Amino acid sequence: MLDLRSIREDPDPARRALARRSLDLVADLDRLLELDVERRRLTTEVEELRAEQNRVSRAIGSASAEDRERQIEEVRRVSDRLKELEPALLETEEQVKALLDRLPNLPHESVPQGETDEDNEVLREVGERPSFGFEPRDHVELGTTLGILDIERAARLSGSRFAYLVGGAVMAQFALVRYCLDRLTAHGFVPVVPPVLVREEAMYGTGFLPTDEAQLYVTREDDLYLVGTSEVALAGLHQGELLEPESLPRRYVGYSTCFRREAGTHGKDTRGIFRVHQFDKVEMFSFTDPGSSWNEHEYLLSCEEELVRGLELPYRLANVCTGELGASAAKKYDLEVWLPGQGRYRELTSCSNTTDYQARRLGVRVRTPDGNRPAHTLNGTACAIGRTLIAILENHQRDDGSVVLPEVLHPYLPDGFRTLVPA
Repeated sequence: MLDLRSIREDPDPARRALARRSLDLVADLDRLLELDVERRRLTTEVEELRAEQNRVSRAIGSASAEDRERQIEEVRRVSDRLKELEPALLETEEQVKALLDRLPNLPHESVPQGETDEDNEVLREVGERPSFGFEPRDHVELGTTLGILDIERAARLSGSRFAYLVGGAVMAQFALVRYCLDRLTAHGFVPVVPPVLVREEAMYGTGFLPTDEAQLYVTREDDLYLVGTSEVALAGLHQGELLEPESLPRRYVGYSTCFRREAGTHGKDTRGIFRVHQFDKVEMFSFTDPGSSWNEHEYLLSCEEELVRGLELPYRLANVCTGELGASAAKKYDLEVWLPGQGRYRELTSCSNTTDYQARRLGVRVRTPDGNRPAHTLNGTACAIGRTLIAILENHQRDDGSVVLPEVLHPYLPDGFRTLVPA
């Protein structure tokens, strides 16, 4: 949620920032400011009438008979006027909230202008793409040959965009989880297994509602949402709390299953497990004071890069353009891994600074010398398990169809699972 008070005082910076996302958002902001003026006018008049109503009501008991009739008439007049104004005020407040809910965060000035991921700014490429003496296989062919991926049976069970991970894939998954947890706890992150069912206010607080509702699974009987990322539950960990500055940054690493409907992606990435409805992920999350969040953003990015480099995966770093930013993000980096089976880079992890957008909605504040202020929150993918498995299979494959898993995972793998061989 944007800071309406500061925008009211100087709306031009917000207008310029939102224009970089969409000119329609500028029109929404201008309408919001008009409604805000009307809301404040109505609020003032309603409060004055209520005060007048209370004052006259208290005076009636001690008034003379003549004054009492006059005062009763005055109370009646004020009450009638309040009956007109209070519904108008309520409607205006609802309109203000609806517009404020829809407005996304203001993009940082360093975010490139653009509409699609082709407009992202590539900052650097890291690692060498593997050179094979054979035609590289994609992860579906490799996973089927190795007997570790079964999409056909999963489709019979659950429909499209599901998969069974079997045998070596399962061992590799939990090796990846332990690898990430060990590296990140050494950096001071607190490990968390969070709930994956959350209330509506958690989805709203993190900015996934109302804009991303089409992507969410919800149980209407209980009004609980299945999370699409553990970012939601981690952000809600300190909902409504006042954090002391000396306790910051608070860094968490969460592991959970995640669920996404993938609405609007019909026919896109239907092969394999790149884009599925259910997947597991290790997620970093940080609460900081407002003055430290941009340094924290770079720090989370460095953690992501450390983890990907350790897996010996070639990648490139992209500064995500305005059209690809989620509603809550002021800036986002993507790490895009090279996939030999596709012959291109694809998104593997992302890292976002949401500034005070989520914290303002969730009521997470930090005590400062100038008073209590919304904290800043950041999130970063430590490991999207499915996509990381794809990248490992395709980049570490051999001509005989076997795959040598990265050396950093070997301490977490039983004998016989460090090299996956055809079934």
